[in-house]
Amino acid sequence: MVKMTAVYQGEKHCELTHGPSNAQISTDAPKDNNGKGEAFSPTDLLGAATGSCMLTVMAIAAEKDGVNLKNAWVTVEKEMSTAPRKVAKLNVVLHMPQSIPQDYRKKLEDIALNCPVKLSLHPDLQMPVLFHYDI
Repeated sequence: MVKMTAVYQGEKHCELTHGPSNAQISTDAPKDNNGKGEAFSPTDLLGAATGSCMLTVMAIAAEKDGVNLKNAWVTVEKEMSTAPRKVAKLNVVLHMPQSIPQDYRKKLEDIALNCPVKLSLHPDLQMPVLFHYDI
């Protein structure tokens, strides 16, 4: 079990602390929802968590198999719905090294598509995921 805390700082800002490491991040409400957009919003963190989870679980498997994923990167574009206000869509694009063997790519893609964060999200959330072997 991992304990995290969030302390409301005022003006729609929160300071989050990761218990085991004491690492901290801040959040702010987005500009389109009464905030200043000065930091990740909570729903931005959902998108960032999804992309970083995909990269992380692929890296775990690749490391075990002697495949180098260094410099792989992901972009996640979040789209919100208004009624109710929620994350409606995450457009995910993973940029992977060209050096990854062709016969290994499907394994990595399946791992990404079944990362713990993605599996924890509601099935109504649209999430197209593209893989580009372009780095």
